[in-house]
Amino acid sequence: MVELSLKPGREKSVVRRHPWIFSGAVAEVRGCPQDGATVVVTNTVGDFLAWGAFSSQSQIRARIWSWDSNAQIGPDFFRELIKAAIFRRRQSITGGENCAMRLVYAESDGLPGVIVDQYADTLVVQFLSCGAELWREQLANILMEETGIAKLYERSDAEVRQLEGLAPRTGLLQGTEPAGVIRINENDVWYWVDIRNGHKTGFYLDQRENRLRVRNLSRDKSILDCFSYTGGFSVNALLGGASSVTMVDESGEALRLARQNLEENGLLSSRGIFLEGNVFQVLRFFRDQNRKFDMIILDPPKFAPTAAQVERATRGYKDINLLAFKLLNPGGLLVTFSCSGGISLDMFQKIVAGAALDADVNGRIIDYLHQSPDHPVLMSYPEGAYLKGLVVQAGG
Repeated sequence: MVELSLKPGREKSVVRRHPWIFSGAVAEVRGCPQDGATVVVTNTVGDFLAWGAFSSQSQIRARIWSWDSNAQIGPDFFRELIKAAIFRRRQSITGGENCAMRLVYAESDGLPGVIVDQYADTLVVQFLSCGAELWREQLANILMEETGIAKLYERSDAEVRQLEGLAPRTGLLQGTEPAGVIRINENDVWYWVDIRNGHKTGFYLDQRENRLRVRNLSRDKSILDCFSYTGGFSVNALLGGASSVTMVDESGEALRLARQNLEENGLLSSRGIFLEGNVFQVLRFFRDQNRKFDMIILDPPKFAPTAAQVERATRGYKDINLLAFKLLNPGGLLVTFSCSGGISLDMFQKIVAGAALDADVNGRIIDYLHQSPDHPVLMSYPEGAYLKGLVVQAGG
């Protein structure tokens, strides 16, 4: 068995059940493990700490599978974790044959690098670490057996794979080819999801509760939905009685699917306006035109994928929130998000507060928003809490 020995004092995070071991904590690797191979993690005197999956290229040198010395890392081990993850989702989220949810959320379910999303009769999977990659076929078999779903599509094209030395890969993994777009239902709303070309695995499942919150806040409001993608927030706003919704996104294809989603829910009317363009430029144009809205939604892509990009991301978040505050009517609502793991909630709140100050707006936070419960946060792995949002009311 290959042994990964830690430097003195560097075992504290492992003992506290954090699932990552960084290269700087490693004293020695005894043996020549292949990427993804199971290694035993020990302290400086050789005492057992955990079983992990090895990665030669990532700064995260090992991702922990188990802290149980008797664990046997293999198909039976993974099956129990997958069964438990699915059971937890079924307890918290209900839905019929068109339901959509995250079934497996990587480290938070004890399966580092493994993402599994269900869209009706199709599973979309991502294998984002060397350990997940090594067990790819076995994990796929288990998922089909435990869910009874016969369409398994892979979207292992996230940038994080590059940090592991893994090339992107997409396409049918097992079973039968899924439809071009898949129809799902969430909170009694219908959406079309493009699992092949859409963001992430096709849809932002982590915004489930937040879309419903926007629906409940939208009555009689004029709304600007920035980075609107396929219209998840916009559909809910219109269902909630918004007087108008202007959707802005750089992707014409995303806006075409947004139009379909409005139509699917009987909402395609003059209340929905579609603008293809750069959000920053559109916000500045609206500012120069003295346009005003009752609610503005900012759900941008990840500005800071790594800690090294936090400073640049901070400027981006400050800019769009400052522009948004200037476009709000008095008493208007800003619903603003960050999905950047490198930006903490505290930092994000300070950025938005600074934007309000520069816009000469007295902002009051009336709600904090988070990722949906099918994206649980393991208490020993706070990095799992990547999505943070604020509902801010603009005052005088």
